[in-house]
Amino acid sequence: METRHFLSLLDFSTDELHELLHHAIDVKKRLKQGILHTPLTGKVMAMIFEKSSTRTRVSFEAGMSQLGGHAMFLSPKDIQLGRGEPIEDSARVISSMVDIIMMRTFGHDRLQTITDHSSSPVINGLTDYVHPCQLLADMQTWFELRGDIKGATVAWIGDGNNMCHSYINAAIQFGFTLNIGCPEGYQPDVDLVKSGGNQVHIFNSVSEASKNADLIVTDVWASMGQEQEQKNRELAFTPFQVSKLTMQCADKDALFMHCLPAHRGEEVSADVIDGKQSVVWQEAENRLHAQKSLIEMLLK
Repeated sequence: METRHFLSLLDFSTDELHELLHHAIDVKKRLKQGILHTPLTGKVMAMIFEKSSTRTRVSFEAGMSQLGGHAMFLSPKDIQLGRGEPIEDSARVISSMVDIIMMRTFGHDRLQTITDHSSSPVINGLTDYVHPCQLLADMQTWFELRGDIKGATVAWIGDGNNMCHSYINAAIQFGFTLNIGCPEGYQPDVDLVKSGGNQVHIFNSVSEASKNADLIVTDVWASMGQEQEQKNRELAFTPFQVSKLTMQCADKDALFMHCLPAHRGEEVSADVIDGKQSVVWQEAENRLHAQKSLIEMLLK
């Protein structure tokens, strides 16, 4: 059987994504009820971290353990990947010894190279281009609280970054309208926007992008590796803070999401992220459950 990978939401069909999310919700319920679910006894995951993280490491490591398997943490300073060994060779060797690989890195090309030379499934834990695992958690959260997201309007406010790119893919796969509010010079990939057709719209105004939206989403202004741009980004993004005024432009029952970590007073005001419309903690926890479902699908 052909080895399947998960590098973006586009690697699964819409039906498969729905199946994954419904299973994730079921797995979560069973865990809360104390029901053991260990279909991956004896399975091993290699977690390659070239970019550090809290939620990605904890969720994948805890998830594999809860499924009956084991996850090993690998950083470049601990393995030959950080000492000049060709990434192709590392992929061949590591994949021959483990059942599945998760990689969190900077350039998407490095992840693609690992995937091209791996005999085991590879999961994208994050690249500078897309962050599909976070979108699984976001969609699970929406499905739990509101049902199917098809036909809804989502407003992405801020940087046209990897999260924004993943929301474009999600709009395509789940059938919602995506309004992107971002400053000039920080817009998402042009070809990716085109792929969204009439489901994706770009605005240079927070109020226009968030008008009647059912879901408001944002992210930090400067991602890891962009710290030197912080001051310039602050100037560009200050008008794009998600505030109470933003939420008032949205539907009265709109939800707020953020992939975390968050900087209160920058991309989002404290009264929004800590307010009644915010579901960021449920969203964060769902990284665990959505990824467990993903791992099961790739290894079944």
